[in-house]
Amino acid sequence: MADEREAVDAAFDAARFQELGHRLVDSLAEHLRQAQRGAMPVLPWVEPDEQVRQWSAEFAGGADPLALLERVIAGSNHLQHPRYVGHQVTPALPLAALCHLVATFLNSATAVYEMGPVATAMERLCAGWMARQLGWSEAADGVFTSGGSLGNLTALLAARQARAGYDVWSEGEAGRPPLAVLVGAQAHYSVARALQILGLGRDGAVPVAVDDRFRLDPADLAPALRRAEAAGRQVFAVVASSCSTATGAFDPLEPVADFCELAGLWLHIDGAHGASAALCPTERHLLAGIERADSVVWDAHKMMLLPALCTAVLFRDGRRSFEAFAQEASYLLHRHDPSEEWYNLCGRTFECTKPMMALPLYVALATYGEGMFGSHVGSRFALGRQFGRLLAEAPDFELPVMPTANIVCFRYRPAGVSDLDGLQAEVRRRILAEGSFYLVQTRLPDGIYLRVTLIQPRTALADLEELLETVRRLAPKP
Repeated sequence: MADEREAVDAAFDAARFQELGHRLVDSLAEHLRQAQRGAMPVLPWVEPDEQVRQWSAEFAGGADPLALLERVIAGSNHLQHPRYVGHQVTPALPLAALCHLVATFLNSATAVYEMGPVATAMERLCAGWMARQLGWSEAADGVFTSGGSLGNLTALLAARQARAGYDVWSEGEAGRPPLAVLVGAQAHYSVARALQILGLGRDGAVPVAVDDRFRLDPADLAPALRRAEAAGRQVFAVVASSCSTATGAFDPLEPVADFCELAGLWLHIDGAHGASAALCPTERHLLAGIERADSVVWDAHKMMLLPALCTAVLFRDGRRSFEAFAQEASYLLHRHDPSEEWYNLCGRTFECTKPMMALPLYVALATYGEGMFGSHVGSRFALGRQFGRLLAEAPDFELPVMPTANIVCFRYRPAGVSDLDGLQAEVRRRILAEGSFYLVQTRLPDGIYLRVTLIQPRTALADLEELLETVRRLAPKP
């Protein structure tokens, strides 16, 4: 027992922590320098089973933590590399990484105010700031949660409670018409998943057609509502995307909001990726009408250079934020009017224990100001459109749609190739094996396309020109 006590004391030794911390930050800083120079593969690809074999499952102790962490750094996907153009996950500001160090060191869970007083205040201020960027009044409110998928679920729970016409949370749906939501065909899969979690079944997501630019077609909203009602369902909400994950399409929010107003439906906007356009004067037009939404999900860990997870679920009428989880845990919450205890955040989030999610956002905004983030959004969206023009001029590449923002789909289409899907998949496999770029693929109605998200602040048009040459070089010859 004495030896174990000594081991715990040593693990909390301040001098050892200081020494290891200095060495680790030095290692991370050198990694940042090398990655920004492109001096390493973007992703040092290892097959999944082999990756597992490379790591020991014996935990007898005695490992060198710095050596272990340096192995983690070397073997991971290097988002700091300018040729990372893959998923919608940003390289994190180094300052924000330090904020995460502080947050995990303090380990201030924010279920109740007493456990995370500073974090609770920062979360309220950041949610209010984001709501104002959307054009909402001081009546708006929101909370931070663990990602856009959980944010969509939270918003739809509140929507159901507000628009179903009865207390679904307490009474359930038994004996009443099944509920449903109108959802654009390009909506993120988390929306359909959320509706199935709500118990609405597969048919609870009523598809709304998209136009030739993959945007929700407002003309199909009324027919979709009629189809749902003819099937015996009660529709309570519409979900629009700003923007879609697959193609970066921004749904036309004004006509969608008009329809919701006339039909008495809740309007939820999945703005996980694109809500940050509100920060950029030249791109804000893409969100025209967002101020009329009832709820919006916004991921700061996408276009705001922050580490995951940093998601806000925001409500135009802040009182609605208390309706998603309309239950009480007596040992945590002591209230009559829930808004009186706004500071006990577990009453409004799925999570009980929750980290200091808003800390990196608050510190980054206070340090760099709003303008830096708007400039970043504008430059990445502009680069996406530049890349679209480059692809449109290349006879051996095909664009399914000209990009609106920084998500670009394309496919290689040389003469003499019949299996275009197989070609895209094989080209991507070879690029990942080489490590020269990291990009992904998506399936659209006419097949598989390569897909890039231009979220890395150092990616330039020259990198994208080289990407096309890399595709040509590595593609199997017909």
